Amino acid sequence: MSDTTPPQLPAGFRAAGVAAHIKKNGQPDVALIVSATGCSAAAVFTANRVKAAPVLYDQELLATGNGHLRAVVINSGCANACTGPSGLQDCLDTASHTAGALSDSTGQRINPAQVAVMSTGVIGVNLPMGRLRAGITDAVESLSADGLERAARAIMTTDTVPKIAYARLSAPAGTVQIAGIAKGSGMIHPNLATMLSVVMTDAAVDSDTLKTMLKDAAGLSFNRISVDGDTSTNDTLLALANGASRVVVDSGELRGQFQRALTQVCIDLARQMARDGEGATKLITLEITGAPDVHTAEVVGRTIAKSPLVKTAFYGEDANWGRIIAAAGYSGEDVEPGCMSLWFGPVLVFQNGMPTQYSEEDATRAIQTHDVTVRLDLGLGSATATIWTCDLSHDYVTINGRYRT
Repeated sequence: MSDTTPPQLPAGFRAAGVAAHIKKNGQPDVALIVSATGCSAAAVFTANRVKAAPVLYDQELLATGNGHLRAVVINSGCANACTGPSGLQDCLDTASHTAGALSDSTGQRINPAQVAVMSTGVIGVNLPMGRLRAGITDAVESLSADGLERAARAIMTTDTVPKIAYARLSAPAGTVQIAGIAKGSGMIHPNLATMLSVVMTDAAVDSDTLKTMLKDAAGLSFNRISVDGDTSTNDTLLALANGASRVVVDSGELRGQFQRALTQVCIDLARQMARDGEGATKLITLEITGAPDVHTAEVVGRTIAKSPLVKTAFYGEDANWGRIIAAAGYSGEDVEPGCMSLWFGPVLVFQNGMPTQYSEEDATRAIQTHDVTVRLDLGLGSATATIWTCDLSHDYVTINGRYRT
């Protein structure tokens, strides 16, 4: 399972992150991840009906290809969304240029259909292809086995820190590594995926199995975070398995261990995203318990997580429990206030349809930390769900009010 080993790329992978001056601030904005051999691939994408060109391109790539990718190239600073046919052509040109540069560098023929593409940034702007091509060429020359952090930095937009997670598990046939990077701190309320994330492993996993496991992992991680209630046009979670460890994950105990490790990597990345929410000062963990089923717990939790009134109360360190109870009530689920119990940290503030005899000072103290835990027991069953969110500060408005400028 996961350990304290510093994050690193699994065997057979190399990565790079370079500046191609797509971003106005001159920071790294092109990331490249490459496997020495073909990878089984699986992905989940945004449920937004308005999908960016790279989402449409990758969906078609995985649907019609053999599922064996060699590389993924990611640019930040331009979303290539709402760009029409030219946006799709830019995706193809990006993949073609990457495949050509890698073929020249490795001496192996790499097909453009083995290259996935991702983009993030401003909607409605075409990719500056000259700069992107130059950046890809530089990235190919910069590929290294220790390039994970540089790649993570190159996909950042309003993120303040790179997001990296790592897990390792031992099997009779050898050691398996899983590493992931992600970006996202705003426009985060995913459905099926996160904003952008790539998870790599040196395990041997077929594409169908990987797709099932990735969807399950996403459901317990990226689908349970919310920063601002907005779902992006570009959300993509891509998993690559190159089999370099020669450990085959197919069934039995090893599959369960791998699923848990994969899920933990995704949870780690998702929590980092919520913690780094635009302008956020607190990571808020919402534990919904006592639900009749998991769906109810998730819906109630997500409703609370995206409530501006709840989020601003946490920013102001106001233990206003009424906003949480109200959000649960308008979630659309069949909840009963008389059955609910609500805790801020260890402080029980609401039970049996009314406030308890709690100390206001204790309740306030419980939400003054950077990591806040709130538990709402619905009193209707035994199902649970954990949702991660953040507070809503003045800085969120400032960041998004000036996003394009």
